[in-house]
Amino acid sequence: MTLIFERSFERTLSQLVVNAKAGQNFEAWTFDDRQSRQQAERMLKEKGVKARIRSAYKPLVNAFIEAIDLQGVDAIEIRYPVHPNAPDNRFRLEAYPLAAMVGDRKIAFVARADSDFHYDVLLKSKAGEERQLKVLVPNRVHIDAVGETSVSPTGWLVRDGNATDERLATDYEELFEETIAALSRFDWGATEPYFEELNIRVALPASDEALPVGDEVMSLREALHEDFYFSLLEFFQKKSGRPLGDRGLKPGQIVPQILPSSCEISVKVETQPLTSRFWDGAEQQLETAIEPLAVQQIEAELGGIGGEAFEAVTRSGRAVRARYIKGRDAAVMISGGQHANETTGGAGALRATQRLAGIEGAHFTISPLENPDGYALHQRLRKDSPRHMYHAARYTALGDDLEYRTEENAGPYLYEKKIRFQAEALSGAQLHVNLHGYPAHEWTRPLSGYVPRNFAMWTLPKGFFLIARYHAGWAAQAEQLLDKVTRHLGAIPGLLDYNDRQIALYEIHAGETGFRIINGFPCLANIDDRHTVPMTLITEYPDETIYGEAFIAGHTAQMETVLSAYSAWQEIMASS
Repeated sequence: MTLIFERSFERTLSQLVVNAKAGQNFEAWTFDDRQSRQQAERMLKEKGVKARIRSAYKPLVNAFIEAIDLQGVDAIEIRYPVHPNAPDNRFRLEAYPLAAMVGDRKIAFVARADSDFHYDVLLKSKAGEERQLKVLVPNRVHIDAVGETSVSPTGWLVRDGNATDERLATDYEELFEETIAALSRFDWGATEPYFEELNIRVALPASDEALPVGDEVMSLREALHEDFYFSLLEFFQKKSGRPLGDRGLKPGQIVPQILPSSCEISVKVETQPLTSRFWDGAEQQLETAIEPLAVQQIEAELGGIGGEAFEAVTRSGRAVRARYIKGRDAAVMISGGQHANETTGGAGALRATQRLAGIEGAHFTISPLENPDGYALHQRLRKDSPRHMYHAARYTALGDDLEYRTEENAGPYLYEKKIRFQAEALSGAQLHVNLHGYPAHEWTRPLSGYVPRNFAMWTLPKGFFLIARYHAGWAAQAEQLLDKVTRHLGAIPGLLDYNDRQIALYEIHAGETGFRIINGFPCLANIDDRHTVPMTLITEYPDETIYGEAFIAGHTAQMETVLSAYSAWQEIMASS
């Protein structure tokens, strides 16, 4: 273990309270939860200071929760800024999920021609009365650690009697910037992977606040996890000479742990060895599982399918287990868990293949957990805050996306990817059904431009959708497959309504989805020769943080996709 950086920080709220003098009234914007900000306001009031401390994170949403009275309001118009260094819809996105929080009132978002950091809010009553409000949204334009220009939320201070406002460099921002700077200065050597585990352990006194919309939650701790993880991926991408967003980078396993505390703000960064441990979990009925399955149950359920066992090994020494059922049908490869924080695919794959195994002539491979190192990390992190997305568990212990690991670029590190090559060699499959998920609530990077760089299309949930990737000459089969599968999915009670609700909210806050709609389901289809199998069907269910009935609905949709794709493929291949 190597200690790289360790420091405690004085809390911004404490500084505001200690430094204030009677009669010096002010407004401030900080990265703190509502309870902490209101407590600081009470302490300031006792000192004779009238203060309003607002949230620097999602200030418009917080203003509607904390300050804006909608009684008698029939319609809302919000005019938002457009900044040349940010996506055009950036401040419209930041208002999410406001459209679903205002009841049945009409709401419209209108882009302004200027880039001033505020929203103009117009509240209209049925009687024709209007109220106009200005909601400040403090931001700064800055160059980040990889040389990119970002427009990011920041702390702010407005003192009574002052002609100008001023930026307030908050504890949240200082912790992030100093930690990234320390990691940037460290000598990592020249060879990937640079470490086994890079652990960033943060204590942060910030409670999550659930919103009354689906799985939505405002979480400063989750946002900091995401910003640390992807900022460090970008740092190592640049260090290695790769382009930003390159998924073949193998830095090692980056693990931000952003833990709640009562008042302490601190960070400790150190390298640690990998572990091969799995965290135990209770066995569940597979059909009605309400949370991600324990690994021992995945392996037991897989063993019950029968067939020929085959496996690969990960960097940490964990096994990637799979089965081959040989039959007369056109073979199909079925997989889940490539991105280990996407939680419904493995359960859905197991449920589907248990049914397929009972069909005479069935021909398939099943690998329900392709990334067990990431899955073990997800189990570990979920113990702290189970409703966080934890994209640090998305990739492998090498730190890469195994989808982008090939025999040509892997060198001695093929590891998990061997399971796909074995599945293809055993079965001769020409279709791979690859089960995925994505965030079930908003995904942000507040200190690096707010919208996740290179992942902008994933920042808001937009229902269950499908992606077909195929080799040249396979477009007709892809269209047939999407048509048949979406027709089947459309018969699942409630699934189309679920999609319609999420897509409608997405379009209000983000604009058009960019998808084709096939039988009511968003779909993407394109030529992609990266895969060795000529046809790949990818599912995308908003599942990264769901539990209970929502989790059951998720793995049921995944199961039905596998079953319908398998059946459709038999028809397609027979006719061709």
